[in-house]
Amino acid sequence: MIEDKARRTMIRAAMKAPYLERGEEHELALRWRDHRDQAAMHRITTAHMRLVISMATKFRYFGLPIGDLIQEGHVGLLEAAARFEPDRDVRFSTYATWWIRASMQDYILRNWSIVRGGTSSTQKALFFNLRRLRAKLAQGPGMLSGEALYKEISTALGVSESDVAMMDSRLSGPDTSLNAPLVDDGGGSADRMDFLVSDDPLPDEVVGEAIDDERRSGWLKNALHVLNERELRIIEERRLQDEGATLESLGETLGISKERVRQIESRALQKLRVALVKESPAFLSA
Repeated sequence: MIEDKARRTMIRAAMKAPYLERGEEHELALRWRDHRDQAAMHRITTAHMRLVISMATKFRYFGLPIGDLIQEGHVGLLEAAARFEPDRDVRFSTYATWWIRASMQDYILRNWSIVRGGTSSTQKALFFNLRRLRAKLAQGPGMLSGEALYKEISTALGVSESDVAMMDSRLSGPDTSLNAPLVDDGGGSADRMDFLVSDDPLPDEVVGEAIDDERRSGWLKNALHVLNERELRIIEERRLQDEGATLESLGETLGISKERVRQIESRALQKLRVALVKESPAFLSA
């Protein structure tokens, strides 16, 4: 109640604020730019608050509080005033309109749904123009609907038909909580979350994979005993490290050529393969 009264007071004050003539507006903008005159900034923004209120009413159909829209628009107005270049032949209201609209649109995109929508320029255009274009095309002579309607909208806004269909689906219904019961019978029925399919492996698969990994590690540990000291070092450095050593670096360490290292590695791998198959024929299919 207090907030509504404060908002009405602010709107009345904004509507009573005097308009600025071009010369006066230019002088105030210069005082802010050159001297950071806060009084000049206040007069500019106060004179243009009616622009913020007017634009906020255009976005009221998104269901967000008009007071919040006005506050966000005021942020955009302040940003415009801080950035305005008075030497350019542009009225402040023309320049500020873009900043006010952008600030309100960003606020709507952040708060209209708990699911964050696309924030690219094309997605913004789709979000804010879909309903208007849909109503316009649906009432035209051809009475477009379905895929034909999506095609016309995608052409008009420069987005794909799939994006139009997805956004239309989002705008057609409210958000639904995954914790909401499927049946509102007061008896504690299952939530929607309970019916989501998980991509994680099943518990028996996790256990089976762990057992197989442990078995393969045991086979490899036993097979490593068939290698001599130099073969074992090369295999450990090249194959059993997260970042295997290069043939060249190992050659320098061992005092041999990198080609010789490659030959020893190849021979050691063959010996390991034979030992692993001998110890467990099932290794080849593991």
